[in-house]
Amino acid sequence: MKVLVINCGSSSLKYQLIDMETEEVLAKGLCERIGINESVLNHIPGGRSKVVIKVDLPNHEVAIREVIKALTDKEIGVIKDLGEISAVGHRVVHGGEKFACSVPITDDVMKALDECTPLAPLHNPPNIIGIKAVTAAMPGVPQVGVFDTAFHQTMPEKAYMYALPYEFYEKYRLRKYGFHGTSHKFVAERAAEMLGRPIEELKIITLHIGSGASIAAVKNGRCIDTSMGFTPLDGLVMGTRCGKLDPAVVTYLVNLGYTTKEIDTVMNKKSGVLGISGVSADTRDVWAAAEEGDRRSILARDMFVYRIKAYIGEYIAAMNGADAIVFTAGVGENDKYTREKVCEDMDFLGIKMDVSKNNIRGVEADLSAYDSRIKILVIPTNEELAIARETKRLAGV
Repeated sequence: MKVLVINCGSSSLKYQLIDMETEEVLAKGLCERIGINESVLNHIPGGRSKVVIKVDLPNHEVAIREVIKALTDKEIGVIKDLGEISAVGHRVVHGGEKFACSVPITDDVMKALDECTPLAPLHNPPNIIGIKAVTAAMPGVPQVGVFDTAFHQTMPEKAYMYALPYEFYEKYRLRKYGFHGTSHKFVAERAAEMLGRPIEELKIITLHIGSGASIAAVKNGRCIDTSMGFTPLDGLVMGTRCGKLDPAVVTYLVNLGYTTKEIDTVMNKKSGVLGISGVSADTRDVWAAAEEGDRRSILARDMFVYRIKAYIGEYIAAMNGADAIVFTAGVGENDKYTREKVCEDMDFLGIKMDVSKNNIRGVEADLSAYDSRIKILVIPTNEELAIARETKRLAGV
């Protein structure tokens, strides 16, 4: 069985074709600048070099057709024809309260996704476009939606509700939803395998730290809290997002004359590591500048680490302990400095790193010191494989 995994952005489309018998990635790629001049398809057949295809991609339906053409091409393809693709799995950012798990795509599901669009106006529309594009290009092929928010739907009310008038929740569904759920679930389950214990017996803190970043408290296999909230803006200091903020800052800026659109742009695209350092949104650049003594870069680095440490403490309290802390995503998997500083001076909680084990990038590892009560793990996330597994489970083929 071969599953095609699709992740649609507003002007991009990432894909992977996975053989589910072996879980081997047969091909992957990225369509860029969809609907924009100079669009391109970057196609990487398994075990071969990247092929850059300059092609007009006016919309996602055309992009899907070009992906299929690349996958079935005699020279750069990996399958003979479309019939080899058994199902398609889609990353969908927001499922609201309607979806607590992955689901096969139906007309009713599409209607529900439209209803969730006000909750994720930048993300859900391209996800929906991608599903419709696959339907047009591959009629009859089963499709499955896998939601970033679904894993967090097990949070109790006391964790997901905001202390606003209750009618705001009833009328507008204002509450914490959480994101990166597919990644948090994947690495939590893998952590249980590494520990050799059932996930139902474990307390795990998962740190998905990249340009976007979030932390989840996973108790007995269920998410009981997470750092992102109503939107992906809340929580940690991120590449360009401010994270946790006193809401009165917004009203104060409005009173100074800023528009809500301007403030939204500042908080989402001009803040975080970029806003504090003034150097870059990329932690590699900012950490390098910090090593050179740049004061604002040092501050950005310290704030980034401090916020992560604070959430770890909060979630250990919420779960009455922890068995493991898992680092994942771009920074978590590759940046030894961040991992070391997050775990530094945390021995009172039973977190002790063996720094001699920390000089690794992008591989699974146990970084715990011999006497650390809480395991410190690095687990590369694989959201595409997680989506493919859910698609295989639900597609019925």
